[in-house]
Amino acid sequence: MNNTEKLAMRTPSLADENFAALAALFPNAVTETLDENGSVVRAIDKDVLAQEINTHVVEGREERYQFTWPDKRKSLLLANAPIAAALRPCRDESVDFDTTENLYIEGDNLDVLKLLRETYLNRVKMIYIDPPYNTGKDFIYEDDFVEETGEFLRRDGQFDEQGNRLTPNLDSNGRFHTDWLNMIYPRLRVARDLLTDDGVIFISIDDNEEDNLKKVCNEVFGSVNFVACLVWEKKKKGAFLSKHYINMKEYILVYAKNASSFSGLVGELNSDSETYPCIKTTNARGTRTIKAGTTSKYKDKDYVVAKNTRISSGNMELIYLDEAVIKDGILQNDVMIDSNWIYSQPALDGFAKDGLIYITQDLYIRRIVNEERTKMLKDLLSRVGSDGKSLSTYKFDVNLNNGGWGTNEDANDELHKLLGQQYLFDFTKPSRLIAKIIQSVNDPNAIILDFFSGSATTAHAVMQFNAEDGGKRKFIMVQLPEVCAEDSEAAKAGYKTICEIGKERIRRAGVKIKESIQGQQVDTGFRVLKLDSSNMKDVYYTPDEFLTMAQKQQNFFDFMDNIKEDRSDEDLLFQVMLDLGVPLSAKITKNSDVFSVNDNYLIACFKQVDTALITEIAKKKPYYAVFRDSSFSNDSAMVNFEQVFATYSPNTIRRVL
Repeated sequence: MNNTEKLAMRTPSLADENFAALAALFPNAVTETLDENGSVVRAIDKDVLAQEINTHVVEGREERYQFTWPDKRKSLLLANAPIAAALRPCRDESVDFDTTENLYIEGDNLDVLKLLRETYLNRVKMIYIDPPYNTGKDFIYEDDFVEETGEFLRRDGQFDEQGNRLTPNLDSNGRFHTDWLNMIYPRLRVARDLLTDDGVIFISIDDNEEDNLKKVCNEVFGSVNFVACLVWEKKKKGAFLSKHYINMKEYILVYAKNASSFSGLVGELNSDSETYPCIKTTNARGTRTIKAGTTSKYKDKDYVVAKNTRISSGNMELIYLDEAVIKDGILQNDVMIDSNWIYSQPALDGFAKDGLIYITQDLYIRRIVNEERTKMLKDLLSRVGSDGKSLSTYKFDVNLNNGGWGTNEDANDELHKLLGQQYLFDFTKPSRLIAKIIQSVNDPNAIILDFFSGSATTAHAVMQFNAEDGGKRKFIMVQLPEVCAEDSEAAKAGYKTICEIGKERIRRAGVKIKESIQGQQVDTGFRVLKLDSSNMKDVYYTPDEFLTMAQKQQNFFDFMDNIKEDRSDEDLLFQVMLDLGVPLSAKITKNSDVFSVNDNYLIACFKQVDTALITEIAKKKPYYAVFRDSSFSNDSAMVNFEQVFATYSPNTIRRVL
């Protein structure tokens, strides 16, 4: 099987990939050196690199602008380090396992993000997370990130060699913030890679870490990709037990992956027929071209917009550099417009292609969403729509409070109505808050990720929004199966972990949504996957080491099968899908012992195969074909394997376990 490769069955090392990329750009800067153990290791010659990029290289204790904390370097290494792990399917806890495109994943979110990275690289349109706040208090989510004073001071260098404390303030900010930063930093580093080029992340946070979180996001996403710091009024009245003041707000930091590709956030919508400008003024001024063939939904009459026409509206100015001819609601010629722009030309081209850009008689450019006018999302969420205008076709319960965005109290009531228990989960968010954030991204087919999913509010919001506007959004929820405290209301209600709460919420919300839509097709199912160690034995990754050991111990046959005994064929299939970059929501069918994924894109068989079965599979011309190394029924099947595929499907990529 000379042309058949062995699957890696582990995530790649990002450090290796980064080194390879740097070496490709500057091969003369790559060298070798000896580490502290005298071993030869790869290295970068900083002097050569500095010459190549013609800039100064900062090193050592040289002063520079930076945001740092103890163990930051370790958290970066942690983000880049490879892992060998698996996501094992759990049909019993899933809903509509074979047909749903939604995922619920149990496990440490950093490891899960690493596993998702290759498959969902540049595929997630929106991420929303509500990470544990650094409050120093314990609830179902463990969010006390305060270190032991002595441990922090030793690592932070605040003791001298004689053990004398170097700074007098034991309550320095670093001691309280360090662990929280080490938790959030590597997760954001990996999560960024999952976003589409025009994707966006929303992060809920309170006053304790808002400032630090913004610094981290500026480093991970780039300060130029900062979109907004939204303010959410989380309650109708403050807690009178607050030590210093009554806090009624939280923040939602918004960062684009690439500001030049990001098309902005759609906010307040209104069905009034008059035109309204939505091209928001920015500091970027230039010309944009609207292509001929753009269709207008306003066909009252034909008209011509004269060349070099200028009109101002507030601080926005539009200048038509070319004549615009509209006939039967269709733009007859290309039109160049000079103005201030928030949208890039590619984004504008996309709107025009989809029939969303309009030139109207009063010279405004319009972007229509469901034939409603649009404004940019305002920076105070609770005030959007406070004038009573409709926000979208998504109808919220009129009895909910706070002007349409919901409060903590609304969230508690919502969860109570669904699960029949009070106070199962502290500080959950209302689904309408998440739904309006989803609405602002304006993509009915988006993949939406929440890797601190908690009570699964985001999943609830995605399903409800899809039911209301006919969207096909898909969710990926990730949650650590933290054990509910024995004295908690959740434990008393029979929930052992946070994940059990989240999954039950999705089930009940799905039933309620289906009852309300009367036959409309909405995906309210979800596949449950659970993080576990790799399906492969250690011998799979280091065969030489184990072969030597086996020979010495004369136990060679113990190592013939490199797959763990307790793993099913479906377990293997999902690890193979991750390794090959096949979405975990892909359609899976099984005929006897043969799996077909996405209509024969991947065909896998982990039981015995003979030449006849190999031929049958090859004739289906899959893109990938995967078998176990020990699956071949006899020597003849193994010998004929390559020849069969060369005859019937030479382009099929073959892999073995």
